[in-house]
Amino acid sequence: MHCAISEILYLQGFGTRRVCAGLIQQGRVTVNGQPCTDPFAEFCMDGLAFTVQGQPWVAHAKAYLMLHKPMGTECSKKPSTWPSIYTLLPAPLRQRPVKGGQPGVQPVGRLDQDTTGLLLLSDDGAFLHRMTSPKHHVPKVYEVSTKHPVDSRQVARLIEGVVLDDDPKPVRAAACESTGECALRLTLTEGKYHQVKRMVAAVGNRVETLHRSRIGGLALPDDLAPGQWRWLGPEDLELLRA
Repeated sequence: MHCAISEILYLQGFGTRRVCAGLIQQGRVTVNGQPCTDPFAEFCMDGLAFTVQGQPWVAHAKAYLMLHKPMGTECSKKPSTWPSIYTLLPAPLRQRPVKGGQPGVQPVGRLDQDTTGLLLLSDDGAFLHRMTSPKHHVPKVYEVSTKHPVDSRQVARLIEGVVLDDDPKPVRAAACESTGECALRLTLTEGKYHQVKRMVAAVGNRVETLHRSRIGGLALPDDLAPGQWRWLGPEDLELLRA
């Protein structure tokens, strides 16, 4: 898709159309390594490399990201107590215009402030719906450390199903295994409020730490440190679809 460079900057979240045009006219934008001062110069947006005030960027029609969520952060733009995960993202990702919705990328579900691990974000509404809808049964894997030793009875009950206070229907783990004396690996295909903590409490134990290691076929990379983010590539998106 060919667009004026000012429109490309706007769609990527670098400000209003007027602000983007001003940045270009002031010589603060380079495209493919060359200065660009014409706001109406057209380029193919997909994969376009440019810089804005020295910040390198590659244009994406839709944003698909993974973030290694650290401890002590909230998945909200208006956090109540802890810093927001959005402070870990560059401004363009927070400001991308979204037709009919809130600007910027949105998290695919939420993790509690004391939960760490793989968090996906996007501005693609269809992607957000597919990844969060219980109809699609996208598995999410959690590494759990518990206060008390885990026994085979607790594992069996989590697989068979436990009843939570707000739902008379049993909630089941898609898979569950003990990974240590006080450790579990739990796979869920739905998302309820504090679900892992409440399920573990229902079998007589308590969650001490909680870390999401995988969504679908996509695992949190070992080289992505807490607080770091990266774009999802085509192979990553294929793993999520699978």
